[in-house]
Amino acid sequence: MNNMTKPLLQHIEEPRLGFRYNQELEHPKDGLFLFGPLHDKANPAEMRIGVVGTPEGLNHFRKWAKSIRGYIPIPPGEFDKPHHASWPGFETVFCARWPEDPLVELTVSAEAVHNSIRITNRHEAIDRTVNLFEEPIRKHLHQNEAPPTMWFVVIPEEVHRYGRPKSLVPKEERIKGNQSLTPRMGRKILRKGWLFEEDRKAAEIYRYEINFHHQMKARLLDQKAVLQIVRETTLTPDQFVENGYPVRKIQDPATVAWNLCTTAFFKASGKPWKLASVRSGVCYVGLVYKRNSTEPDAGNACCGAQMFLDSGDGIVFRGAIGPWYSGTLKEYHLNKEKASELMHLVVEAYRDIHGKPPKELFIHGKTRFNDDEWEGFQCVVPKETNLVGVRIRPTSELKLYRPGKMPVLRGTAYLSTKRKGYLWTKGFVPRLDTYPGWEVPNPLLIEIHRGEADLGRVMADVMGLTKLNFNSCQFADGQPVTLKFADAVGEILTAAPIPDLPPLPFRHYI
Repeated sequence: MNNMTKPLLQHIEEPRLGFRYNQELEHPKDGLFLFGPLHDKANPAEMRIGVVGTPEGLNHFRKWAKSIRGYIPIPPGEFDKPHHASWPGFETVFCARWPEDPLVELTVSAEAVHNSIRITNRHEAIDRTVNLFEEPIRKHLHQNEAPPTMWFVVIPEEVHRYGRPKSLVPKEERIKGNQSLTPRMGRKILRKGWLFEEDRKAAEIYRYEINFHHQMKARLLDQKAVLQIVRETTLTPDQFVENGYPVRKIQDPATVAWNLCTTAFFKASGKPWKLASVRSGVCYVGLVYKRNSTEPDAGNACCGAQMFLDSGDGIVFRGAIGPWYSGTLKEYHLNKEKASELMHLVVEAYRDIHGKPPKELFIHGKTRFNDDEWEGFQCVVPKETNLVGVRIRPTSELKLYRPGKMPVLRGTAYLSTKRKGYLWTKGFVPRLDTYPGWEVPNPLLIEIHRGEADLGRVMADVMGLTKLNFNSCQFADGQPVTLKFADAVGEILTAAPIPDLPPLPFRHYI
């Protein structure tokens, strides 16, 4: 794949993952079941978990925790489907003990949650509901020297239903709150200032996004708390039935166990798996942008960077807030100064981990980098580091079909030029004997638009990065991890007025 004399339509082999005992397999579930997670000093011997929820929510968590300590079969009729797998038990999979009781249990009043989430002013409603869950955690962290390594925040279904930006509380259920300032007046005070301190304080809630999930995570970043927010209905779906039918359709209990336990192990500093064959000294960076609707200056955006290594370890760097969004181009771009500051953080973090700068540094973005941005990146990256800018975005401008019922193979690549091509990261997977999707899969458009690199090698790297999502335990994603969580990380970075923080591990944001 190093020159264009070979066929333009090629197939990139499925990347293999590394597990305990230096074993390599394609599927995370196969490797974890047969060999266990990577052998790493950071892996927990026992999960140190804290749980916060209503009394009913804590009961749901206890039932679920008891179930995942043992075997959970796949549903009847699914035994002949390779993409489904029974759950063997937490200790069997991760070589770590899940205790019978959490290290910490904190109770939240169900009545208080019921009333707060229904307050008419949605900013006040989310603020007060987040407080109910945040304050017990914050208090515990201040009073204890050996806190849990991660927290499960178990929320009632009503918090999920009414705790999102476009959620509407039925008129007959709305409750009057204490907020006297309207959103319009509150934003005006934030933007122009105000004489009365009482009003200035009241306006502060309009700096926060109307989203329980994002605000909850953002407000505890200063405590470096790692959270897993989960709905009660996810833990014990059999307990939520109306007229003989479940209130919501979710994955089967075995699949939920695979996904939730994998992310819990990762968030507890565990290393589930890594890419088996990655060139030494390679670093991948995904740029994160999010327009900040909570800032008084309209049009401002927050920029950040996600750095990933072959092990899947990720670090998030929060850049400056500024006028990075162009309404004309509908694109985000940093100026030279801020681009250099952000990339300096990345290079120094890599140097701190490995003792030397990376040999290759690939910056992934959804748009092309302009001249100012690229000059900013280049001026802080050592000369011995090969810096490459890659644009990656899903596209429907090209489709491939093949005879039969199944679509093209995952890993199919069409190299239209030496620097531009299409990669199908979704498609038929031989190991699963199926295509885990419904529609004809679309490719990723991959373009090397800055620096020099082999396109086939870049595509192979992207394929590998689709297998480093520790927020689940699936075969692969459609997007590389450098970009898959870009929007989600941006949402956390702008959900609250976060103070200056050092770079934090990726597990704080997902």
